Amino acid sequence: MTRFANLADVRRIERESPWPESQPATTLYELLSGTAARHPDNKAVSYQLLSGPTDKAETLTWRELHGKVTQTANLFRSLGIGETDTVAYVLPNCTETVLTLLGGCVAGIANPINPLLEPEQISAILRETDAKVVVTLKAFPKTDVAQKVAEAVGYAPNVKHVVEVDLLRYLAGLKKLIVPLIRPRVEVHHNAKVHDFNKEIAGQPADRLNFEDIKADRVAAYFHTGGTTGMPKVAQHKYSGLIYNGWLGHTLLFDDTDNIICPLPLFHVFACHVILMAAVASGAHVIFPTPQGYRGEGVFDNFWKLVERWQITFIITVPTAISAMMQRKVDADVSTVKTAFSGSSPLPVELFHRFEKATGVTLVEGYGLTEATCLVSVNPVEGEKKIGSVGVPLPHTTVKILKQTPDGPVECAVDEVGEICIDNPGVYEGSTYTESDKNIGLFAEDIFLRTGDLGRVDADGYLWITGRAKDLIIRGGHNIDPAEIEEALASHPAVAMSGAIGQPDAFAGELPCAYVELVDGAAVTVKELAAHCEEHVHERAARPKHIEILDELPKTAVGKVFKPALRKKAITRVYNAALKEADVAAEVVEVVESKKLGLVAHLRKTGDVTDEAVGNVLGQFTRPWEWAE
Repeated sequence: MTRFANLADVRRIERESPWPESQPATTLYELLSGTAARHPDNKAVSYQLLSGPTDKAETLTWRELHGKVTQTANLFRSLGIGETDTVAYVLPNCTETVLTLLGGCVAGIANPINPLLEPEQISAILRETDAKVVVTLKAFPKTDVAQKVAEAVGYAPNVKHVVEVDLLRYLAGLKKLIVPLIRPRVEVHHNAKVHDFNKEIAGQPADRLNFEDIKADRVAAYFHTGGTTGMPKVAQHKYSGLIYNGWLGHTLLFDDTDNIICPLPLFHVFACHVILMAAVASGAHVIFPTPQGYRGEGVFDNFWKLVERWQITFIITVPTAISAMMQRKVDADVSTVKTAFSGSSPLPVELFHRFEKATGVTLVEGYGLTEATCLVSVNPVEGEKKIGSVGVPLPHTTVKILKQTPDGPVECAVDEVGEICIDNPGVYEGSTYTESDKNIGLFAEDIFLRTGDLGRVDADGYLWITGRAKDLIIRGGHNIDPAEIEEALASHPAVAMSGAIGQPDAFAGELPCAYVELVDGAAVTVKELAAHCEEHVHERAARPKHIEILDELPKTAVGKVFKPALRKKAITRVYNAALKEADVAAEVVEVVESKKLGLVAHLRKTGDVTDEAVGNVLGQFTRPWEWAE
């Protein structure tokens, strides 16, 4: 690892490892082959279907992983996948998911799809990426993935082959005998040919590719951005972006002696690019517990025992998972852990302190986005960690804070808030999205990706996110487009206008909520509107957890819903409810917009109360607070 403590170290690393000259490989297969040659017998990937610390697990060495990825890539080529063709997968975490991602990138373009999406959204992505092959689950108890994909493929005639993964092979004993008897039936309404994943790759050579691995940069992956309207946007990721993210992990964090626990889904860039690609670059060992990762049964109850079992050195996590961990006692030996790395959504300050106090483990927060392949900045592992910031820009990443003026964009001064714009090897300039019209206006100065996030850079070069120019609701790291909630409510005959925002939540960061203005003379209850959303908001995660009817929604001069006012209203309601429930004698009197911090709750005392008592309650949320003057 290279020492990384401050912005000066970033500049030194850039000088010592110029990009692209420092690139360890041109293609993913070349990178994987090099690691397998250096560390053939080291553990590469481990997976356990069940969460117990002694449950059956499967481990592949780097030699074995290389061979199986080779077989998988050869299979996809035999099914007609060329360099510009798409292999989609709708899978929970398992060894085959790793093989499909890597083999798909080698043979063509891998397209991970969130298995929690509804069939309509899955089929829309399959059509947008023109996927020829879909890898998914064979029908299995307690999951409807196979059923949803069968329906989705029926609406995507471009799919010619469905390759099924049977989780049965991970079971043993009585469970292995019972599953075939209770396996659910799947109605098939498509003409795609169905194959068995493991049976098919077994017939492919493991020692060589059946095609030339052309040493050139190209698009290797499509990742959808998590919107919940009919068609999420699809971002394009090139080999150079994948290799850059892997290089960062290897250079700054991991080596071949590390064991990384990553209970995050392999349809998200954090697990795929930040962690798996870093392992491919470094030779580190990655452990994926259960198909659902952190959502898996017993994972939180067994988490610290899993850390002990696998001698974990790095914990990969997100704020929602940290919150759940802190509700369990650290009941195992975690002395091997060097660092926990948190991303995906903002980390509340109180949660940061609680984690480090309970575990004795240093927690590092970072920032990335799908449109940039992923990584942008991170708090230095060895240097000052400014709690609440997302650290300093990573080597070969340039961050500009720009504000719009009548004369065009202008770079902001130190600590001045503007839109975060970035450039690094993970940014596909001009062609971030598959749909060309989605790229219009996406770049500043034709180079810098406009993230839609608002932020500032302080005098030490640390990046602080203060809000979002875009209106996405981020629930536990999952992006929710408020438009779907608003469109669903607008379809109710009693609703004249609605505004959906993210309200603060101590566990998920944000939860969707909606404010509604009714048609003159109309009458409807909140319960009726909630039932309407149950029917018309297709994704469960996007259904509003709070609906409130207002006499009139706040509006801009041109008649648009003014969402900052709604966010202030939601912060006031949620914070006051939390303070009341905790019997803390304080209340929010107003929420103000700070140039440096974004929305800040101003409180007054209603009795005898300490800063510590208020901090224990409101520190669980991401929006800051202070006493009113």
